[in-house]
Amino acid sequence: MTVTRRSCALYGVGIVCAHLLIIGIGLWVAQVFRTVMHNRLKKEITLTEGSRVFGTWKSPPPPVYMQYFFFNVSNADEFEKGLAKPILTQVGPYTYREYRPKANVTHVNDGTMVSAYSPKTFIFLREKSVGDPKVDVITTANIPVWAVMEKMRTMSLFKITPFTWLYGKYLSLFTSRTVDELLWGYKDPLLERLSKSKPEVEETFGLMYKKNGTLGDEFVYHTGEQNYLDYGRVHTWRGESELSFWTSNQSNTINGTDGSAFHPLLRRDERLYIFTADLCRSIFMEYDKDVDVKGIPAYRFTPPRAVFASKEENPANEGFCVTPKECLGTGLLKVSPCRKGAPVVASFPHFYLADSKYVDAVEGLSPQKEHHQTFLDLNPTTGIPVRANKRAQVNILMEKIPGFISTRKLNSTIFPVLFLNESVVIDDASVARLQKLLLIEKLVSNFPLLIVALGGIMLIVFIILLVREHKQKKTAEKDTTYTPVNDKEMDETHKSNYISMTPTADKES
Repeated sequence: MTVTRRSCALYGVGIVCAHLLIIGIGLWVAQVFRTVMHNRLKKEITLTEGSRVFGTWKSPPPPVYMQYFFFNVSNADEFEKGLAKPILTQVGPYTYREYRPKANVTHVNDGTMVSAYSPKTFIFLREKSVGDPKVDVITTANIPVWAVMEKMRTMSLFKITPFTWLYGKYLSLFTSRTVDELLWGYKDPLLERLSKSKPEVEETFGLMYKKNGTLGDEFVYHTGEQNYLDYGRVHTWRGESELSFWTSNQSNTINGTDGSAFHPLLRRDERLYIFTADLCRSIFMEYDKDVDVKGIPAYRFTPPRAVFASKEENPANEGFCVTPKECLGTGLLKVSPCRKGAPVVASFPHFYLADSKYVDAVEGLSPQKEHHQTFLDLNPTTGIPVRANKRAQVNILMEKIPGFISTRKLNSTIFPVLFLNESVVIDDASVARLQKLLLIEKLVSNFPLLIVALGGIMLIVFIILLVREHKQKKTAEKDTTYTPVNDKEMDETHKSNYISMTPTADKES
Protein backbone atom coordinates (compact mmCIF):
# COMPACT_ATOMS: atom_id res chain seq x y z
CA MET A 1 0.00 0.00 0.00
CA THR A 2 2.82 2.42 0.88
CA VAL A 3 4.48 1.82 -2.48
CA THR A 4 1.22 2.58 -4.31
CA ARG A 5 0.73 5.85 -2.48
CA ARG A 6 4.28 6.95 -3.21
CA SER A 7 3.83 6.13 -6.87
CA CYS A 8 0.66 8.24 -7.03
CA ALA A 9 2.39 11.13 -5.29
CA LEU A 10 5.35 11.02 -7.63
CA TYR A 11 3.00 10.72 -10.59
CA GLY A 12 1.05 13.78 -9.45
CA VAL A 13 4.19 15.85 -8.84
CA GLY A 14 5.44 14.89 -12.29
CA ILE A 15 2.19 16.04 -13.89
CA VAL A 16 2.25 19.36 -12.05
CA CYS A 17 5.88 19.99 -13.02
CA ALA A 18 5.09 19.15 -16.63
CA HIS A 19 2.22 21.62 -16.69
CA LEU A 20 4.29 24.29 -15.02
CA LEU A 21 6.85 23.79 -17.77
CA ILE A 22 4.10 24.06 -20.38
CA ILE A 23 2.82 27.25 -18.76
CA GLY A 24 6.32 28.72 -18.76
CA ILE A 25 6.77 27.87 -22.41
CA GLY A 26 3.29 29.23 -23.14
CA LEU A 27 4.09 32.54 -21.48
CA TRP A 28 7.29 32.81 -23.50
CA VAL A 29 5.41 31.99 -26.70
CA ALA A 30 2.78 34.61 -25.73
CA GLN A 31 5.50 37.22 -25.51
CA VAL A 32 6.73 36.16 -28.93
CA PHE A 33 3.19 36.42 -30.35
CA ARG A 34 2.76 39.85 -28.77
CA THR A 35 6.05 41.04 -30.22
CA VAL A 36 5.06 39.77 -33.66
CA MET A 37 1.73 41.59 -33.42
CA HIS A 38 3.37 44.81 -32.27
CA ASN A 39 5.86 44.63 -35.12
CA ARG A 40 2.94 44.21 -37.47
CA LEU A 41 1.29 47.31 -36.01
CA LYS A 42 4.49 49.29 -36.47
CA LYS A 43 4.49 48.38 -40.16
CA GLU A 44 0.79 49.05 -40.66
CA ILE A 45 0.77 52.46 -38.94
CA THR A 46 2.96 54.44 -41.34
CA LEU A 47 2.42 57.33 -43.72
CA THR A 48 2.90 55.15 -46.78
CA GLU A 49 0.61 54.16 -49.62
CA GLY A 50 -1.56 51.19 -48.73
CA SER A 51 -1.01 51.41 -44.97
CA ARG A 52 -3.95 51.07 -42.63
CA VAL A 53 -3.90 54.77 -41.60
CA PHE A 54 -2.66 56.69 -44.64
CA GLY A 55 -6.10 57.27 -46.13
CA THR A 56 -7.64 58.62 -42.93
CA TRP A 57 -4.54 60.77 -42.33
CA LYS A 58 -5.03 62.44 -45.71
CA SER A 59 -8.80 62.86 -45.23
CA PRO A 60 -9.71 62.78 -41.52
CA PRO A 61 -13.24 61.35 -41.15
CA PRO A 62 -14.37 62.59 -37.70
CA PRO A 63 -16.13 65.97 -37.63
CA VAL A 64 -13.91 68.73 -36.20
CA TYR A 65 -15.59 71.71 -34.58
CA MET A 66 -14.04 75.11 -33.94
CA GLN A 67 -15.71 77.26 -31.30
CA TYR A 68 -14.87 80.93 -30.72
CA PHE A 69 -15.64 82.72 -27.45
CA PHE A 70 -15.16 86.50 -27.41
CA PHE A 71 -14.69 88.83 -24.44
CA ASN A 72 -16.80 91.97 -24.68
CA VAL A 73 -15.56 94.91 -22.58
CA SER A 74 -18.30 97.11 -21.12
CA ASN A 75 -16.18 99.88 -19.53
CA ALA A 76 -13.50 100.67 -22.10
CA ASP A 77 -13.48 104.41 -21.28
CA GLU A 78 -12.96 103.89 -17.53
CA PHE A 79 -10.19 101.39 -18.16
CA GLU A 80 -8.45 103.68 -20.66
CA LYS A 81 -8.48 106.49 -18.07
CA GLY A 82 -7.01 104.21 -15.43
CA LEU A 83 -10.14 104.42 -13.27
CA ALA A 84 -11.09 100.74 -13.28
CA LYS A 85 -9.99 97.34 -14.43
CA PRO A 86 -11.77 96.03 -17.53
CA ILE A 87 -15.12 94.33 -17.01
CA LEU A 88 -15.46 91.45 -19.46
CA THR A 89 -18.40 89.32 -20.55
CA GLN A 90 -17.82 86.07 -22.40
CA VAL A 91 -19.88 85.82 -25.59
CA GLY A 92 -20.05 82.51 -27.45
CA PRO A 93 -19.69 79.97 -28.76
CA TYR A 94 -19.72 80.77 -32.45
CA THR A 95 -19.27 77.30 -33.88
CA TYR A 96 -17.85 76.26 -37.24
CA ARG A 97 -17.48 72.84 -38.82
CA GLU A 98 -13.85 72.47 -39.79
CA TYR A 99 -12.70 70.50 -42.82
CA ARG A 100 -8.97 69.76 -42.93
CA PRO A 101 -7.93 67.30 -45.66
CA LYS A 102 -4.25 67.20 -46.60
CA ALA A 103 -3.36 68.66 -50.00
CA ASN A 104 -0.49 68.13 -52.45
CA VAL A 105 0.55 64.96 -50.64
CA THR A 106 3.90 63.82 -52.05
CA HIS A 107 6.46 61.29 -50.85
CA VAL A 108 9.98 62.71 -50.73
CA ASN A 109 13.49 61.63 -49.63
CA ASP A 110 13.17 58.19 -51.26
CA GLY A 111 9.79 57.67 -49.65
CA THR A 112 11.03 58.09 -46.07
CA MET A 113 9.10 61.36 -45.70
CA VAL A 114 5.89 62.86 -46.98
CA SER A 115 5.19 66.47 -47.89
CA ALA A 116 1.71 67.97 -47.50
CA TYR A 117 -0.23 71.18 -47.00
CA SER A 118 -3.01 71.50 -44.44
CA PRO A 119 -5.74 73.75 -45.84
CA LYS A 120 -8.73 74.38 -43.58
CA THR A 121 -12.28 75.31 -44.48
CA PHE A 122 -14.79 76.60 -41.92
CA ILE A 123 -18.57 76.38 -42.31
CA PHE A 124 -20.69 78.28 -39.77
CA LEU A 125 -23.20 76.20 -37.75
CA ARG A 126 -26.05 78.38 -36.55
CA GLU A 127 -27.67 75.60 -34.48
CA LYS A 128 -24.51 75.25 -32.37
CA SER A 129 -23.95 78.99 -31.89
CA VAL A 130 -25.32 81.71 -29.63
CA GLY A 131 -26.02 84.19 -32.39
CA ASP A 132 -25.30 85.50 -35.88
CA PRO A 133 -21.63 86.44 -36.40
CA LYS A 134 -22.63 88.93 -39.10
CA VAL A 135 -24.86 90.79 -36.64
CA ASP A 136 -23.39 90.39 -33.15
CA VAL A 137 -20.98 93.22 -32.24
CA ILE A 138 -18.04 92.86 -29.85
CA THR A 139 -16.10 95.70 -28.23
CA THR A 140 -12.49 94.67 -27.77
CA ALA A 141 -8.87 95.78 -28.14
CA ASN A 142 -8.07 97.45 -31.44
CA ILE A 143 -5.31 95.03 -32.41
CA PRO A 144 -4.08 96.84 -35.58
CA VAL A 145 -3.54 100.03 -33.59
CA TRP A 146 -1.68 98.21 -30.85
CA ALA A 147 0.47 96.46 -33.46
CA VAL A 148 1.43 99.79 -35.06
CA MET A 149 2.19 101.46 -31.73
CA GLU A 150 4.29 98.48 -30.64
CA LYS A 151 6.29 98.68 -33.86
CA MET A 152 7.00 102.36 -33.19
CA ARG A 153 7.89 101.87 -29.53
CA THR A 154 11.63 102.24 -30.11
CA MET A 155 11.30 105.31 -32.35
CA SER A 156 12.14 108.80 -31.14
CA LEU A 157 9.46 111.33 -30.22
CA PHE A 158 10.49 113.34 -33.28
CA LYS A 159 8.99 110.56 -35.42
CA ILE A 160 6.10 109.56 -33.17
CA THR A 161 4.71 113.08 -32.68
CA PRO A 162 4.08 113.89 -36.37
CA PHE A 163 2.65 110.38 -36.80
CA THR A 164 0.07 111.02 -34.06
CA TRP A 165 -0.83 114.37 -35.67
CA LEU A 166 -1.45 112.69 -39.02
CA TYR A 167 -3.23 109.56 -37.82
CA GLY A 168 -4.49 110.53 -34.36
CA LYS A 169 -8.16 110.01 -35.18
CA TYR A 170 -7.46 106.41 -36.19
CA LEU A 171 -5.56 105.50 -33.00
CA SER A 172 -8.50 104.38 -30.86
CA LEU A 173 -7.37 101.74 -28.34
CA PHE A 174 -10.68 99.86 -28.65
CA THR A 175 -12.94 98.94 -31.54
CA SER A 176 -16.48 97.61 -31.96
CA ARG A 177 -16.80 95.08 -34.77
CA THR A 178 -19.00 92.16 -35.70
CA VAL A 179 -17.80 88.67 -34.88
CA ASP A 180 -17.52 87.97 -38.59
CA GLU A 181 -15.25 91.00 -39.12
CA LEU A 182 -13.04 90.19 -36.16
CA LEU A 183 -12.57 86.62 -37.36
CA TRP A 184 -12.40 86.76 -41.14
CA GLY A 185 -11.27 90.30 -41.77
CA TYR A 186 -12.20 93.96 -42.30
CA LYS A 187 -10.45 96.96 -43.78
CA ASP A 188 -8.93 98.83 -40.90
CA PRO A 189 -8.88 102.66 -41.38
CA LEU A 190 -5.33 103.05 -39.99
CA LEU A 191 -3.85 100.20 -42.01
CA GLU A 192 -5.71 101.36 -45.11
CA ARG A 193 -4.05 104.78 -44.93
CA LEU A 194 -0.64 103.42 -44.06
CA SER A 195 -0.76 101.04 -47.05
CA LYS A 196 -0.93 104.01 -49.41
CA SER A 197 2.60 105.06 -48.49
CA LYS A 198 3.80 101.58 -47.54
CA PRO A 199 2.43 98.95 -49.97
CA GLU A 200 3.84 96.12 -47.84
CA VAL A 201 1.28 96.95 -45.12
CA GLU A 202 -1.80 94.69 -45.35
CA GLU A 203 -4.88 96.91 -45.10
CA THR A 204 -7.19 94.09 -44.01
CA PHE A 205 -7.06 92.62 -40.52
CA GLY A 206 -8.77 89.57 -39.04
CA LEU A 207 -7.80 87.01 -36.43
CA MET A 208 -8.46 84.24 -38.97
CA TYR A 209 -7.79 86.30 -42.07
CA LYS A 210 -6.51 84.15 -44.97
CA LYS A 211 -7.02 80.96 -42.94
CA ASN A 212 -10.32 79.87 -44.47
CA GLY A 213 -9.99 77.90 -47.70
CA THR A 214 -6.36 78.80 -48.31
CA LEU A 215 -3.60 76.26 -48.85
CA GLY A 216 -1.76 76.98 -45.61
CA ASP A 217 1.86 76.10 -44.84
CA GLU A 218 3.90 73.21 -46.16
CA PHE A 219 4.88 70.47 -43.70
CA VAL A 220 7.24 67.56 -44.28
CA TYR A 221 6.59 64.56 -42.03
CA HIS A 222 8.48 61.37 -41.23
CA THR A 223 6.53 58.32 -42.40
CA GLY A 224 7.57 56.16 -39.44
CA GLU A 225 8.53 53.31 -41.75
CA GLN A 226 12.14 53.25 -40.56
CA ASN A 227 11.35 53.96 -36.91
CA TYR A 228 7.81 53.74 -35.56
CA LEU A 229 8.60 56.45 -32.97
CA ASP A 230 9.01 58.93 -35.87
CA TYR A 231 5.51 58.31 -37.23
CA GLY A 232 4.00 61.70 -38.12
CA ARG A 233 6.92 63.68 -36.68
CA VAL A 234 7.40 67.07 -38.33
CA HIS A 235 10.70 67.33 -40.19
CA THR A 236 10.29 70.81 -41.68
CA TRP A 237 7.77 73.66 -41.58
CA ARG A 238 7.76 76.24 -44.36
CA GLY A 239 10.91 74.56 -45.65
CA GLU A 240 12.84 75.06 -42.40
CA SER A 241 14.00 72.36 -39.99
CA GLU A 242 14.21 74.81 -37.09
CA LEU A 243 12.68 78.12 -36.06
CA SER A 244 14.30 81.54 -35.80
CA PHE A 245 11.80 83.38 -33.60
CA TRP A 246 13.32 82.63 -30.22
CA THR A 247 16.59 83.19 -28.39
CA SER A 248 17.86 79.63 -27.81
CA ASN A 249 18.45 76.54 -29.92
CA GLN A 250 16.21 74.49 -27.66
CA SER A 251 13.30 76.92 -28.06
CA ASN A 252 13.76 77.02 -31.83
CA THR A 253 13.65 73.23 -32.19
CA ILE A 254 10.77 71.80 -34.21
CA ASN A 255 9.84 68.81 -32.11
CA GLY A 256 6.99 66.32 -32.31
CA THR A 257 3.99 65.83 -34.58
CA ASP A 258 1.40 68.40 -35.65
CA GLY A 259 -1.08 66.93 -33.16
CA SER A 260 -3.01 64.80 -35.65
CA ALA A 261 -0.90 61.62 -35.48
CA PHE A 262 1.04 59.78 -32.80
CA HIS A 263 3.12 56.64 -32.84
CA PRO A 264 1.57 53.31 -31.74
CA LEU A 265 2.32 51.48 -28.47
CA LEU A 266 2.18 54.56 -26.26
CA ARG A 267 3.38 54.43 -22.68
CA ARG A 268 2.02 56.33 -19.70
CA ASP A 269 5.47 57.53 -18.69
CA GLU A 270 6.42 59.17 -21.98
CA ARG A 271 6.29 62.85 -22.89
CA LEU A 272 4.57 63.69 -26.17
CA TYR A 273 5.80 66.68 -28.17
CA ILE A 274 3.61 68.69 -30.53
CA PHE A 275 4.67 71.45 -32.88
CA THR A 276 1.91 74.04 -33.06
CA ALA A 277 2.24 76.63 -35.82
CA ASP A 278 -0.26 78.94 -34.08
CA LEU A 279 2.17 79.35 -31.18
CA CYS A 280 5.25 79.15 -33.41
CA ARG A 281 6.84 76.64 -31.04
CA SER A 282 6.78 73.06 -29.79
CA ILE A 283 5.01 72.15 -26.58
CA PHE A 284 4.84 68.90 -24.64
CA MET A 285 2.07 66.89 -23.03
CA GLU A 286 2.15 64.37 -20.19
CA TYR A 287 -0.07 61.50 -19.07
CA ASP A 288 -3.02 62.53 -16.91
CA LYS A 289 -5.33 59.51 -16.55
CA ASP A 290 -6.99 56.54 -18.25
CA VAL A 291 -10.30 57.27 -19.99
CA ASP A 292 -12.85 55.46 -22.14
CA VAL A 293 -14.27 56.96 -25.34
CA LYS A 294 -17.16 55.05 -26.93
CA GLY A 295 -15.75 51.81 -25.57
CA ILE A 296 -12.21 52.54 -26.78
CA PRO A 297 -9.56 52.62 -24.01
CA ALA A 298 -7.38 55.72 -24.09
CA TYR A 299 -4.67 57.61 -22.23
CA ARG A 300 -5.34 61.29 -21.61
CA PHE A 301 -2.35 63.57 -22.21
CA THR A 302 -2.41 67.25 -21.31
CA PRO A 303 0.14 70.12 -21.22
CA PRO A 304 1.32 70.71 -17.64
CA ARG A 305 1.93 74.08 -16.01
CA ALA A 306 5.64 73.82 -16.91
CA VAL A 307 4.89 74.42 -20.62
CA PHE A 308 4.08 78.10 -20.06
CA ALA A 309 5.95 78.48 -16.76
CA SER A 310 8.15 81.52 -16.11
CA LYS A 311 11.90 81.21 -16.58
CA GLU A 312 12.26 81.23 -12.79
CA GLU A 313 9.89 78.28 -12.47
CA ASN A 314 11.17 76.47 -15.58
CA PRO A 315 14.62 77.71 -16.72
CA ALA A 316 14.19 75.89 -20.06
CA ASN A 317 11.61 78.53 -21.02
CA GLU A 318 14.08 81.41 -20.90
CA GLY A 319 14.58 81.03 -24.63
CA PHE A 320 10.95 82.07 -25.20
CA CYS A 321 11.56 85.53 -23.76
CA VAL A 322 11.44 88.06 -26.61
CA THR A 323 14.03 90.06 -24.68
CA PRO A 324 15.17 89.72 -21.05
CA LYS A 325 12.81 92.60 -20.21
CA GLU A 326 9.90 91.04 -22.09
CA CYS A 327 9.66 87.81 -20.16
CA LEU A 328 6.16 87.32 -18.84
CA GLY A 329 5.06 85.27 -15.85
CA THR A 330 3.74 81.74 -15.62
CA GLY A 331 0.87 80.90 -17.94
CA LEU A 332 1.72 83.33 -20.76
CA LEU A 333 3.69 83.30 -24.00
CA LYS A 334 4.32 86.46 -25.97
CA VAL A 335 4.18 85.45 -29.64
CA SER A 336 4.92 88.87 -31.16
CA PRO A 337 8.07 87.56 -32.96
CA CYS A 338 5.85 85.51 -35.29
CA ARG A 339 2.95 87.98 -35.38
CA LYS A 340 4.67 90.83 -37.19
CA GLY A 341 5.58 92.49 -33.90
CA ALA A 342 2.01 92.79 -32.60
CA PRO A 343 1.87 92.51 -28.78
CA VAL A 344 -0.09 89.25 -28.93
CA VAL A 345 0.09 87.02 -25.85
CA ALA A 346 -1.05 83.39 -25.84
CA SER A 347 -2.41 81.55 -22.82
CA PHE A 348 -4.92 78.90 -21.89
CA PRO A 349 -8.55 80.14 -21.65
CA HIS A 350 -9.36 82.31 -18.64
CA PHE A 351 -5.64 82.16 -17.74
CA TYR A 352 -5.97 78.53 -16.65
CA LEU A 353 -2.66 77.36 -15.09
CA ALA A 354 -1.42 80.98 -15.04
CA ASP A 355 -0.43 83.22 -12.13
CA SER A 356 -3.53 84.47 -10.33
CA LYS A 357 -2.50 88.11 -10.83
CA TYR A 358 -3.57 87.93 -14.48
CA VAL A 359 -7.04 86.70 -13.52
CA ASP A 360 -7.33 89.37 -10.81
CA ALA A 361 -6.37 92.16 -13.23
CA VAL A 362 -9.72 91.86 -15.04
CA GLU A 363 -13.28 91.05 -14.04
CA GLY A 364 -15.28 88.24 -15.60
CA LEU A 365 -12.80 85.36 -15.71
CA SER A 366 -13.09 82.05 -13.86
CA PRO A 367 -10.51 79.41 -14.86
CA GLN A 368 -11.86 75.85 -14.66
CA LYS A 369 -10.11 72.65 -15.63
CA GLU A 370 -13.24 71.10 -17.12
CA HIS A 371 -13.82 73.95 -19.58
CA HIS A 372 -10.34 75.35 -20.17
CA GLN A 373 -7.89 72.43 -20.17
CA THR A 374 -6.30 71.24 -23.41
CA PHE A 375 -6.15 67.46 -23.71
CA LEU A 376 -5.67 64.54 -26.09
CA ASP A 377 -7.24 61.11 -25.56
CA LEU A 378 -5.10 58.58 -27.44
CA ASN A 379 -5.63 54.86 -27.87
CA PRO A 380 -2.33 53.48 -26.54
CA THR A 381 -2.16 50.48 -28.90
CA THR A 382 -2.53 52.41 -32.15
CA GLY A 383 -1.77 56.00 -31.08
CA ILE A 384 -4.98 57.12 -32.80
CA PRO A 385 -6.63 60.25 -31.26
CA VAL A 386 -10.17 59.30 -30.19
CA ARG A 387 -11.05 62.63 -28.56
CA ALA A 388 -9.32 66.00 -28.30
CA ASN A 389 -9.90 69.54 -27.13
CA LYS A 390 -7.35 72.16 -28.14
CA ARG A 391 -8.01 75.34 -26.18
CA ALA A 392 -6.08 78.58 -26.44
CA GLN A 393 -6.66 82.24 -25.66
CA VAL A 394 -5.52 85.30 -27.61
CA ASN A 395 -4.62 88.32 -25.49
CA ILE A 396 -3.15 91.77 -26.09
CA LEU A 397 -0.54 93.34 -23.85
CA MET A 398 -1.96 96.80 -23.12
CA GLU A 399 0.45 99.20 -21.40
CA LYS A 400 1.90 102.70 -21.59
CA ILE A 401 3.82 103.37 -24.81
CA PRO A 402 5.94 106.54 -24.85
CA GLY A 403 4.72 109.15 -27.30
CA PHE A 404 1.13 107.89 -27.50
CA ILE A 405 -0.97 110.07 -25.22
CA SER A 406 -3.97 107.72 -25.21
CA THR A 407 -1.92 105.11 -23.31
CA ARG A 408 -0.47 107.35 -20.61
CA LYS A 409 -3.05 106.44 -17.93
CA LEU A 410 -3.27 102.74 -18.67
CA ASN A 411 -2.49 100.14 -16.07
CA SER A 412 -0.41 97.36 -17.66
CA THR A 413 -2.87 94.55 -18.39
CA ILE A 414 -2.95 91.31 -20.34
CA PHE A 415 -6.28 91.94 -22.06
CA PRO A 416 -8.24 88.83 -23.22
CA VAL A 417 -9.69 89.12 -26.74
CA LEU A 418 -11.08 85.63 -27.39
CA PHE A 419 -10.43 81.97 -26.80
CA LEU A 420 -10.98 79.04 -29.12
CA ASN A 421 -11.86 75.41 -28.60
CA GLU A 422 -11.00 73.02 -31.43
CA SER A 423 -12.65 69.70 -30.60
CA VAL A 424 -13.05 66.28 -32.15
CA VAL A 425 -14.55 62.94 -31.09
CA ILE A 426 -14.03 59.76 -33.08
CA ASP A 427 -17.03 58.88 -35.28
CA ASP A 428 -18.94 55.59 -34.99
CA ALA A 429 -17.61 54.12 -38.24
CA SER A 430 -14.04 54.70 -37.11
CA VAL A 431 -14.90 53.21 -33.70
CA ALA A 432 -16.09 49.98 -35.37
CA ARG A 433 -12.89 49.68 -37.42
CA LEU A 434 -10.68 50.43 -34.44
CA GLN A 435 -12.51 47.97 -32.17
CA LYS A 436 -12.05 45.23 -34.80
CA LEU A 437 -8.32 45.98 -35.00
CA LEU A 438 -7.97 45.98 -31.21
CA LEU A 439 -9.89 42.69 -30.94
CA ILE A 440 -7.59 41.01 -33.47
CA GLU A 441 -4.53 42.37 -31.64
CA LYS A 442 -5.85 41.12 -28.31
CA LEU A 443 -6.74 37.66 -29.60
CA VAL A 444 -3.44 37.15 -31.40
CA SER A 445 -1.38 38.46 -28.48
CA ASN A 446 -3.25 36.33 -25.91
CA PHE A 447 -3.82 33.17 -27.96
CA PRO A 448 -0.97 31.22 -26.29
CA LEU A 449 -2.31 32.25 -22.90
CA LEU A 450 -5.70 30.83 -23.85
CA ILE A 451 -3.98 27.53 -24.67
CA VAL A 452 -2.18 27.61 -21.32
CA ALA A 453 -5.47 28.35 -19.54
CA LEU A 454 -7.09 25.41 -21.32
CA GLY A 455 -4.16 23.22 -20.27
CA GLY A 456 -4.60 24.41 -16.69
CA ILE A 457 -8.28 23.51 -16.75
CA MET A 458 -7.42 20.06 -18.13
CA LEU A 459 -4.85 19.62 -15.34
CA ILE A 460 -7.45 20.42 -12.70
CA VAL A 461 -9.93 17.98 -14.28
CA PHE A 462 -7.22 15.30 -14.43
CA ILE A 463 -6.32 15.82 -10.75
CA ILE A 464 -10.00 15.56 -9.77
CA LEU A 465 -10.36 12.33 -11.72
CA LEU A 466 -7.16 10.99 -10.15
CA VAL A 467 -8.42 11.76 -6.65
CA ARG A 468 -11.79 10.14 -7.37
CA GLU A 469 -10.10 7.03 -8.74
CA HIS A 470 -7.91 6.83 -5.64
CA LYS A 471 -10.96 7.06 -3.36
CA GLN A 472 -12.75 4.35 -5.32
CA LYS A 473 -9.76 1.99 -4.94
CA LYS A 474 -9.66 2.55 -1.19
CA THR A 475 -13.37 1.80 -0.93
CA ALA A 476 -13.00 -1.43 -2.93
CA GLU A 477 -10.08 -2.58 -0.79
CA LYS A 478 -12.11 -1.93 2.35
CA ASP A 479 -15.01 -4.05 1.11
CA THR A 480 -12.78 -7.08 0.27
CA THR A 481 -10.49 -7.04 3.34
CA TYR A 482 -9.90 -10.53 5.11
CA THR A 483 -11.34 -10.66 8.69
CA PRO A 484 -9.67 -13.33 11.06
CA VAL A 485 -11.98 -15.73 13.01
CA ASN A 486 -11.59 -16.63 16.73
CA ASP A 487 -10.37 -20.01 18.18
CA LYS A 488 -13.86 -21.19 18.97
CA GLU A 489 -15.01 -20.74 15.41
CA MET A 490 -11.88 -22.53 14.22
CA ASP A 491 -12.55 -25.58 16.47
CA GLU A 492 -16.16 -25.81 15.36
CA THR A 493 -15.07 -25.62 11.78
CA HIS A 494 -12.50 -28.33 12.24
CA LYS A 495 -15.01 -30.58 14.02
CA SER A 496 -17.52 -30.08 11.30
CA ASN A 497 -14.95 -30.90 8.70
CA TYR A 498 -13.87 -34.04 10.63
CA ILE A 499 -17.40 -35.38 10.99
CA SER A 500 -18.21 -34.74 7.41
CA MET A 501 -15.12 -36.57 6.28
CA THR A 502 -15.95 -39.81 8.29
CA PRO A 503 -16.99 -42.71 5.96
CA THR A 504 -20.65 -43.77 6.21
CA ALA A 505 -19.75 -47.44 6.41
CA ASP A 506 -17.76 -46.93 9.61
CA LYS A 507 -20.68 -45.10 11.14
CA GLU A 508 -23.05 -47.98 10.45
CA SER A 509 -20.73 -50.55 11.85
